[in-house]
Amino acid sequence: MAAHDEATQIFSLDEACRLLPQVKHLTADAVRQAELLALQLRGLPEEDPEHESLSAALHGVVEHWVEGVRALGLEAKGPWLVDFDNGEGYYCWCYPEATVAHYHGYDEGFSGRMRIQ
Repeated sequence: MAAHDEATQIFSLDEACRLLPQVKHLTADAVRQAELLALQLRGLPEEDPEHESLSAALHGVVEHWVEGVRALGLEAKGPWLVDFDNGEGYYCWCYPEATVAHYHGYDEGFSGRMRIQ
């Protein structure tokens, strides 16, 4: 089992589900912004001066999302992938899933997710 500091917030499944609307809103906003920037970047040569500023803006969107997820006491495990620590592992949600319907242990990642019965 992975070591967790005492400041780690623990969530029941009900608490995770109640917090999910905030997580969905935060994530949907970030996804929309990232998609617009990615669209502008598509086909733009790396040597184009606009490429660097658009890439930086895209990175900023993702970083802002990560900070927002962490501010809620959650863990961002990848783009648009959020884990809710439950004290024995994680409840796992990935955009655009409708609800928190998966979990995995501390040592498993996304590929080790199992459906909550």
